Amino acid sequence: MKRRSVLKMLGSGAILTCPLCNAHAAEKWGYEGPRGPEHWGNLDPSYAACSTGHQQSPVDLRGGIPAQLDEVQTFWRPFKLDILNNGHTIQVNVQSGSFMVLDGKRFDLLQFHFHHPSEHTLFGESFPMELHFVHKMTDGSLGVLGVFMTEGLESQTINTIWQNVPVDGGNRKVDTFIEPDTLLPHERTYFRYAGSLTTPPCSEVVSWTVMTQPITVSRRQIDAFSNLYPMNARPLQKLHRRFILGSF
Repeated sequence: MKRRSVLKMLGSGAILTCPLCNAHAAEKWGYEGPRGPEHWGNLDPSYAACSTGHQQSPVDLRGGIPAQLDEVQTFWRPFKLDILNNGHTIQVNVQSGSFMVLDGKRFDLLQFHFHHPSEHTLFGESFPMELHFVHKMTDGSLGVLGVFMTEGLESQTINTIWQNVPVDGGNRKVDTFIEPDTLLPHERTYFRYAGSLTTPPCSEVVSWTVMTQPITVSRRQIDAFSNLYPMNARPLQKLHRRFILGSF
């Protein structure tokens, strides 16, 4: 999609830049070629888990073992937009005070970001996009809440984010408030498994919770992101001896 088309789609603040046209293009890893996922483990000693780990993410979500899991409780506050176009994705940084409670433990919300197409699959099915809410405990362990994004009704919250993405990469702060809860599905059933970061260094410190129900975004919203990031999803990883639990 051309620059003019994206401008027309989302307004003068729309996503315009190319990830290969900013300073972040020089980073060590990427999603294709010699810096692609199959090479991550060899690009830096700190990335070794990307190729040697046995609890890597993403995975195909199927065959979840029904379990008596508590509902995921989110205590997220509205906050002013703080957006980072980092050359790999669009990331929204969250001000302190928002958190979720998982198994009685508090995880503070740090940021959320987007992947195209989805990284996880559901019974072998891929979705147009996936949203990751990244939380952290005081001991350094992470809890990531994943939400599939499918084509349907337009999301006003996504419009607000897209319209404020930094044109030339980097960070941008605006006075516009958003409510992150509007990016969660109504149904709160989910899959749970032990996994890793889906980007280098692929650290196996993540408790993954992925919602079974997607949220909807419009085709033009999907196209706007895919114009910027045609593919920023890590391929599926082997489950090995792990179990996938389901809250259903």
